[in-house]
Amino acid sequence: MNKPKIFLYLLLFLIIFSGCATSPPKNINNACRIFDEKSKWYKASYKSYKKWGVPVHVQLAIMHQESRFVSDAQPPRRTLLWFIPWTRPSDAFGYAQVLDSTWEWYKDKTGNWFADRDDYKDAVDFIGWYGNISYNTLKISKWDAYGQYLAYHEGHGGYKRRTYLKKKWLMRVAEKVKANANRYALQLKQCKN
Repeated sequence: MNKPKIFLYLLLFLIIFSGCATSPPKNINNACRIFDEKSKWYKASYKSYKKWGVPVHVQLAIMHQESRFVSDAQPPRRTLLWFIPWTRPSDAFGYAQVLDSTWEWYKDKTGNWFADRDDYKDAVDFIGWYGNISYNTLKISKWDAYGQYLAYHEGHGGYKRRTYLKKKWLMRVAEKVKANANRYALQLKQCKN
């Protein structure tokens, strides 16, 4: 096969599969606008709520903080010599910014073997599942966005050891998550239908 044909096939492949990427909603600060634009997302979030008990507004607030609703989000790369792109600080990936090992744990415990971190439905199911474990093991209310986020960020062991107390920046972020959850909850009441 000659080079121009290979180039054309590669270009066609990229065009087809770039259309599969899900763009974030235009207004990530308004739950009603998010679900107007992405109607399947509401069904997925509500299903996760019914299954695990973590409310939709808490799911949204955690996802907003973790990825701003970007399906293939990753931590920014470190730089070498201040300008050369280098490694990432972790292997967190997707809407919920889940580590490889935690995602494997989720798939193993739920049997959801084909789950993908860049699939909204799977990401909200993960957030619900993780929040349910936080409730069962740490007694953090599923409606407590602040506590749920601290356990989400620090892990259950870190939360138990209260590692967040040495991270004032993280407690400020958890306050932001709580405020976003409260805002989303009010918005969802206004656009319930």
